Amino acid sequence: MAQDITKVEVAGFESLSPADPGPLGLNCFALTTFLLSMHNAGIIGLDAAHAWLTSALVLGGFAQILAGMWEYKTRNVFGATAFVSYGSFWVSLALVIIFYNKGIISLEENMIVAWFLVAWTIFTFYMWIGSIKTNKALLVTFTLLLITFILLDIGHFGRPAFNVMGGYVGVATAVAAWYTSAAGIINTTFGKTVLPIGPAKK
Repeated sequence: MAQDITKVEVAGFESLSPADPGPLGLNCFALTTFLLSMHNAGIIGLDAAHAWLTSALVLGGFAQILAGMWEYKTRNVFGATAFVSYGSFWVSLALVIIFYNKGIISLEENMIVAWFLVAWTIFTFYMWIGSIKTNKALLVTFTLLLITFILLDIGHFGRPAFNVMGGYVGVATAVAAWYTSAAGIINTTFGKTVLPIGPAKK
């Protein structure tokens, strides 16, 4: 079994280098995205889709934020920013729905979700640009995520059919993120490339 922590030599002292938190963060993102996107696509009903709320708070939220903080330890600014930000996205979106159900906010009058998604589309756009220099698997994931957000933006501004399309692309986004997560786990434990992720663009 592959070691999770490796020893490295730093200035004559032995220190510990943390394991790659990327596969964890990607799984947290993928699973929560999958659940909500399945509902947006009309594949599962609303009651079943409400399972995404607990996932958004615990896995997509809390656990993904932890993965992001561990990315800072590995000096991966892209991974840290992505996981902490999207972890916060899931917590925020879950709270919007909870506050709406409690009557604290009105989604219809304020169109809060629509503008919420627009703001995250802007963030996702420049993260997509950054992903070009990571690897092809992450580039595919962020490309699909950006398309998902754009479709959901249009859908929440009065074109509900686009929400369904966004749901299907969201499912594809989750699959791409899961693949990238699986590559990080399987390639590490096997000690060789089993699932290729593609080199970064020069």
